[in-house]
Amino acid sequence: MTEGALERIAAALERLAPPPPPPTDWIAHPAYVWEGKQARAVPVLEALPLDALHGIDAQKAALRGLCARLASGAAAHDALLWGARGMGKSALVRACVADVQRETQNLALVQLAPGTLPTFPALIAELAEVKRAFLLFIDDLGFGAEARAEMLALRSLLEGGIAPRPAHIRLLVTANRRSIIEREDTSAALHERDERDDALALADRFGLTLGFHPADKDTYLAILEGYTAPLGLAFDAEEAMAFAIQRGNRSGRTALQFATELAGRAGIRL
Repeated sequence: MTEGALERIAAALERLAPPPPPPTDWIAHPAYVWEGKQARAVPVLEALPLDALHGIDAQKAALRGLCARLASGAAAHDALLWGARGMGKSALVRACVADVQRETQNLALVQLAPGTLPTFPALIAELAEVKRAFLLFIDDLGFGAEARAEMLALRSLLEGGIAPRPAHIRLLVTANRRSIIEREDTSAALHERDERDDALALADRFGLTLGFHPADKDTYLAILEGYTAPLGLAFDAEEAMAFAIQRGNRSGRTALQFATELAGRAGIRL
């Protein structure tokens, strides 16, 4: 085959190949999803107002303060939000970032898609030279046996190694409390203890740790009141409690679901 024929084949293959994706504009958007090799921009960060989150006032103040410090260039911790399901961990992350973004655009939220933790160093390298603060978000991290490799990798990344993360990049992780304290039902006591120690060792590497606990009756009803009062909706406490019992928990998520039910009955938007 002649050299000219090879060049024509190479040119044809190049035309058939998809063009490389454009580089991510890490300044233009409030949030991103890291998909392993590139990021997908999120033009609008959907978040509740901080005032709409009830029953977690201390957690709101602490996380909002961390986000503000990171955005300002001050020293900030990595953070672990652990606790009962439905109590607003992920919602609080979005709400705090969005609230800070009303004052400054020098902070972006970057959520890591499931399975992308091995590409974490590549993301850090891409963000290292960007003149903006980034909060990297891992939602619902598991701590059980099936997630042990991911947990150990994350612990190693938090330790820094020879390529520490720049000060404008911090990590935020949410986890279910059950996953943190759960022990496998196994006779291998040493293996069980090692897994528990690994989880605790990872938790120790976060400078800010915030717990979210199941809501008692009064807190649940107060959360529900926070959703319904601005809409002029009244509710029956006994019906609200029955709704929670049917779903097996009293939480902010359950309160929002019941408020949605009431709003739907009234023909209004929540």
